[in-house]
Amino acid sequence: MMISKKNKKTMILLIGVIIFIAGLLDIKYKGLFYKLLPDSIQVYLADIF
Repeated sequence: MMISKKNKKTMILLIGVIIFIAGLLDIKYKGLFYKLLPDSIQVYLADIF
């Protein structure tokens, strides 16, 4: 099964957008990756969001 270059680029872009949104939601709701960040960065992000 061959995947065209255009289809591959679209798939990579879609995955990138999903990861970006998941990261923003993790920061907003103080999820696992947010808690792994150093305290100084957590305070900075809490001020933004």
